[in-house]
Amino acid sequence: MVSSVSVRQIPLLDLQAQHKHIREEVLAEIVRVVDSQKFILGEDVKKLEGEIASYCQAKYAIGCASGSDALILALMALDIRPGDEVLTTPYTFFATAGAISRVGATPVFVDVDEDTFNLDVELTRKTLAAHPKVRAMIPVHLFGGCADMDPILEMAAERGIPVIEDAAQSIGSEYKGRRAGTMGQIGTFSFFPSKNLGCYGDGGIITTEDSALAERLAALRVHGGKKKYYHEWIGMNSRLDALQAAVLRVKLRYLDGWSEGRQKNAEVYRTHLAKMVVPVKALQPAAYQTRHIYNQFVIQGERRDALQAHLKGQGIGTEVYYPIPLHLQPCYAFLGHKKGDFPVSERLAEQSLALPVHSELPAEDIEYVCETIRAFYAS
Repeated sequence: MVSSVSVRQIPLLDLQAQHKHIREEVLAEIVRVVDSQKFILGEDVKKLEGEIASYCQAKYAIGCASGSDALILALMALDIRPGDEVLTTPYTFFATAGAISRVGATPVFVDVDEDTFNLDVELTRKTLAAHPKVRAMIPVHLFGGCADMDPILEMAAERGIPVIEDAAQSIGSEYKGRRAGTMGQIGTFSFFPSKNLGCYGDGGIITTEDSALAERLAALRVHGGKKKYYHEWIGMNSRLDALQAAVLRVKLRYLDGWSEGRQKNAEVYRTHLAKMVVPVKALQPAAYQTRHIYNQFVIQGERRDALQAHLKGQGIGTEVYYPIPLHLQPCYAFLGHKKGDFPVSERLAEQSLALPVHSELPAEDIEYVCETIRAFYAS
């Protein structure tokens, strides 16, 4: 008789564990909305917009159908058009550059800082000088940590161009005490289920301090009309569902606790990994990232693919964010970039690995992950 030993299972993200604690509250809200038969925009969305604005310390928040749509709407509201260029990072989810292309503009890529994964400030300065047609900038607050915003905002002001903060992964994160999404002209957020604040489907929201922009964004999400059947602009259909708003209003009450759990788990990782002689570099916030919310906890390591396979064999879920930088994606071949143009982004694509960090993760599971990493490099 052959005995089998079960392998511990540690998923990258455990949404079922999160849902278990809020299930009754969420189901009650879903039933309430279903019974009301009011599903599009409405009072639930309006209340969520007010609560998110307050949480992000913004004047206005406008709900929409997804984080991707939030970026497109932001660019539309700022009149970014064909022939324009928009500066951003090649080391991010595709939606950032995809939104630029969707409005007919061209992305201009700038390499990232190897420690924060966000825009390299000095390279941004040089790239702006070389691209006079850049009409907006989209810094990404990647993995839950803010980009270095003061110099970015200074450069934008000198050039007279707006800044759109892609804060899809960073709701509640802070830069020198200022909340993500409130420093540029517009902030965009995603409520995709894997985000720190995720809905039960898709959703997004846009923040701004500008009343005229808020009014225009609210119209653009409903085909560009402030009044039914009257259209000031050519907009799109990107409305946040009342059901998703109701779910998010419940989850928002727990968000700070979940983010604190992620912060605690990230520190446990750093403590364990620091004790090990392994060729791994753990994510460490920069001094200006005064509140990092760890949408992902990412390490950089040698033999990344083999390490990932080893961890999978031991029941540990991981993910590569992102395996191909945007400048090397087939759809952007027309830009003429080649391998070696953005070396930091390319190296991170080859070496970075996201480990489980969600707030429901027990400390003993983190220790198990770290010991499994140690065993891999010791073999």
